[in-house]
Amino acid sequence: MKILMVIPYISSVYGGTSKVVKELTQSMSNLRAEIDIITTDANGFLKLNLPLRTWIKEDSYKVQYFPCWHKYDFIISFYLIKWLFKNIKNYDLIHINTLFSPVVLLTYWVCQIFQIPYVVTPHGMLEPWALSYKRWKKQLYFNLLEKPSLKQATAIHLLASSEANNVKLMGLSHPVIIPNGIHCQEFEKLPDPDIFYQEFPQTRNKSLILFLGRIDPKKGLDLLAPAFATVHQQFPNTHLVIAGPDSIGFLPTVQNYFTEVGCLDAVTFTGMLGGALKLAALAAASIYVAPSYSEGFSMSVLEGMASGLPCVITTGCNFPEAERARAAYIVNIEAEAIANALIECLSHPLEAKAMGDRARQLVLGKYTWEQSAIKMIQVYDAIIQQQPIPTLES
Repeated sequence: MKILMVIPYISSVYGGTSKVVKELTQSMSNLRAEIDIITTDANGFLKLNLPLRTWIKEDSYKVQYFPCWHKYDFIISFYLIKWLFKNIKNYDLIHINTLFSPVVLLTYWVCQIFQIPYVVTPHGMLEPWALSYKRWKKQLYFNLLEKPSLKQATAIHLLASSEANNVKLMGLSHPVIIPNGIHCQEFEKLPDPDIFYQEFPQTRNKSLILFLGRIDPKKGLDLLAPAFATVHQQFPNTHLVIAGPDSIGFLPTVQNYFTEVGCLDAVTFTGMLGGALKLAALAAASIYVAPSYSEGFSMSVLEGMASGLPCVITTGCNFPEAERARAAYIVNIEAEAIANALIECLSHPLEAKAMGDRARQLVLGKYTWEQSAIKMIQVYDAIIQQQPIPTLES
């Protein structure tokens, strides 16, 4: 089995999608699947500073970066496509990640020309809110170019049951549900929260509400601002930590949201956190919040839950299983609903802790990269052997 992962970008500034591709590839490679990644040097407003057009070894898989032209996450790389034309026959299957990119569109067409089967992971880009954002451009592009190629995909990999239902309503077939995961060992013992406090001393001795994610319109920070203002008025010791990269220049707009509601001085923007510092932020936090309009299946939600935090997430996060397990507050995509759930957590800390314990148990038991990798390899095997694709549920 030889698999090629294609993704227009893999820099960490693009958030969870990049991390998902790396983690899934690593976990499958650990199971002795031979997987390569090709991508570009796009890096938000900048370019990645690393060798191009040559294989770079990353643990148990290889990745090759190609030069590109890009504006934010709109990326064109004829070098990548030229390489694909020359080398696609060396692979049994192509796994394409994300949508609405010239790199992705051309990859579909190369697969079709050479009759190589391909799997597509939209990473939440077919969710209703995501499609409605910049609607007329996306609808035209999707109906004319993207949808015909999605119909020819051997399988469409979805991250949640609700995402699969939306895809079926579009007339697309062969959905396979395999969720994102976490590495259990990272959450067995979180680091000392003092690591985070030393970096951001204004957060010490506060009740921290943590948001982990890109600074992006879909993340619902316009809702979080008035919600947190309400919470902070009732609980003055609360402090909001917004941890994530700003890859599209949206940060000034977000800061203005909090200025308008009068609580910017109780908010810390950390930029992107990684490694021990991110885990220390989770250890320091009292509550995790995800006010998103739309997600595929949020990595940071899983991380918050695996850390044992009481989590307030919206219906846009696509995690009804957490509500059924009483492992999170799932609220409507409204500022008032977000505020009420945060206040409930702060008002009843013992019940909130019990919910966090249930969240940790749920995630560590069902949502690991090892489990997701096994399921994805089963799908690859079935496709390559031209057998029925197994029905997999999260």
